Amino acid sequence: MKNLKDKVAVVFAASGEIAGAVVRSFSRHGAKVYVSARNPDAANQLAREIQSGDGWAEAAKVDALNETEINDFLGKVVADNQRLDVVFNGIGAGYDEMGGRPATTEATFQQFMAPVEKICGSQFLTSRAAAKYMMQTRSEGTILLLTAALSRSKLSNVAGITAASAAIEGLTRVMAAEWGKSGIKVTCICPGAIMETKRISGWIEATARQYGMPLEQLIAQYKSLDILKTNLTLKQVGETAAFLVSETGVAFNSHIVDVDCGKLNIL
Repeated sequence: MKNLKDKVAVVFAASGEIAGAVVRSFSRHGAKVYVSARNPDAANQLAREIQSGDGWAEAAKVDALNETEINDFLGKVVADNQRLDVVFNGIGAGYDEMGGRPATTEATFQQFMAPVEKICGSQFLTSRAAAKYMMQTRSEGTILLLTAALSRSKLSNVAGITAASAAIEGLTRVMAAEWGKSGIKVTCICPGAIMETKRISGWIEATARQYGMPLEQLIAQYKSLDILKTNLTLKQVGETAAFLVSETGVAFNSHIVDVDCGKLNIL
């Protein structure tokens, strides 16, 4: 079912595994997808993959924290299509980028603010730029943000990333309220930990080494929190994103949509 047929979609930070899955699903459902990342090689490789599968994709080098690059990129998309239907920002951050996982009493202010600026700041920049172009072209499109379940978890030593995740959820609700009168939908997708991704598998391996635990034991502890005996996949996340930005997905406007197959430790 091509429920995004002929829609013009833009994906920022598309070098990540979640963003890549979203791009593939958008394309499968018929969208014309503009792929961007700071790493042009990654963006081009993803675009070529879509093109080889008979989809439409165009790649660009864009830093999702650079307001000028964001505006120029979206301006080109609108100039080429006279509308903008979907925008997704897949930006993320690893613990190593944020200075590790220091205790809150030990973390510097810069370590605390780094994920807030990078993750939430980027979502702010791309979302408001997209909204301006949607208003100008009367596109009545959908802006889809990305957060993490840390916003509603109780984990130690992740104050900055947890605060950033919660901030993105609050930002989603504010923007949906402000831009709804222009027909713009704003929703946020919140995937659980995806075992097949390099980020989660790497984190599990590093944690096992840090605490001297067998890898299998740590994985079993994590899976004990699953409600269902199944693992979330990247394809499921991408398909959920495609649904949320479709005409049917309008029912979830302003919502934070969990995609995790159910977890006992998430509110």
